[in-house]
Amino acid sequence: MTASALTRPGERERVSTKLSEIDWRLVALLCVIAGTGTAMLYSIAGGHWQPWAANHLIRFGGLLTVMLVLSLVHLKWWFRAAYPIYGVLLLLVLMIEFTPLGYTAGGARNWLNLGFTRIQPAEFMKIGLVLALARWYHKHSAQEARWSWKLVFPAAMIGVPFLLVAKQPDLGSAMIIGLTGAVVMFLAGLSWRIIAACAAAVVAIVPPFVMFVMHDYQRNRVLTFLDPASDPSGTGYNIIQSKIALGAGGLLGKGYGLGSQSQLEFLPERHTDFIFSTVSEEFGFLGSFTMLGCYIAVILIALRIASLSHSHFGRIAAAGMTAYFALFVMINGAMVMGLAPVVGVPMPLLSYGGSSMMTVMFGFALVMATRVHRYAELPKGEGLF
Repeated sequence: MTASALTRPGERERVSTKLSEIDWRLVALLCVIAGTGTAMLYSIAGGHWQPWAANHLIRFGGLLTVMLVLSLVHLKWWFRAAYPIYGVLLLLVLMIEFTPLGYTAGGARNWLNLGFTRIQPAEFMKIGLVLALARWYHKHSAQEARWSWKLVFPAAMIGVPFLLVAKQPDLGSAMIIGLTGAVVMFLAGLSWRIIAACAAAVVAIVPPFVMFVMHDYQRNRVLTFLDPASDPSGTGYNIIQSKIALGAGGLLGKGYGLGSQSQLEFLPERHTDFIFSTVSEEFGFLGSFTMLGCYIAVILIALRIASLSHSHFGRIAAAGMTAYFALFVMINGAMVMGLAPVVGVPMPLLSYGGSSMMTVMFGFALVMATRVHRYAELPKGEGLF
């Protein structure tokens, strides 16, 4: 389909045209990553589809279909839904804190018990935040995005859910929310003076925050990260075993299903947070490097999609979702290599987990919708603030 044909409104609205505009390279890469995750979960379970591999594959298939359907939705509907989605998700996060529906699991009150199911609103809050910020920046000028008193609004959009999620306490999700919001503000053109001031404030706040605000188990994670050998059988066990798995694979790995760290259950959370260590052990440096190459390709394609959008909302929203995805990859990669504290951040699409996969696929639905509707123009005057 030529660009001139796509600029004709009637042609752009045809379903066949929209399907042809989907970036199938990106779809294929997502399938490769999720398929690798399924294969690793099958291996970890000792060559059985249960309890993880089958669910992972079925869940991805369903969410892939949803992603393709949502990619056909015009950007104007994403734009109009941005603030309502953010508001509803913020309300759900508040319900965890102030109603009996809040459910505690793994030491954190971060689940909402709806009776028939439990959900983690903090996971979906990341999408709502990107949408809300994209809508706010769409209305405002480059000068206002760079340096203006109005920046208190996007700062509040980030700060309120960040503080609520950190209080649960869910430090990993809070960190992703804060960093994603910060990256969006940076991409929108935030002044370097503000960036430098915020960076200095963070550096000054971190030490007292770690020592006096964090819960004991969170503080132990940070201190263990600095010196894992100080407690090799306790808080340092995860990092040490992960490093052993990473190094044991060598160049080509031990072979599929032959990883001793995962098969003999030395590696903790081998199906979620530390699944990348299993990939490295069984397929070695070559396999893990290839996996990282797939992630980098996804990020580069998504950033290219963001740059081609004619609307500021589309550019910010697609770039924000790409930043969210990239942060997951970088934090999990650093965590399994011992370069960051263990904060419970999974490797997207590779790790087992429904909430994480759902948010990632919804995020890529937005990225793909930006690709399909890249010629869409949205009015500047719409917005609440």
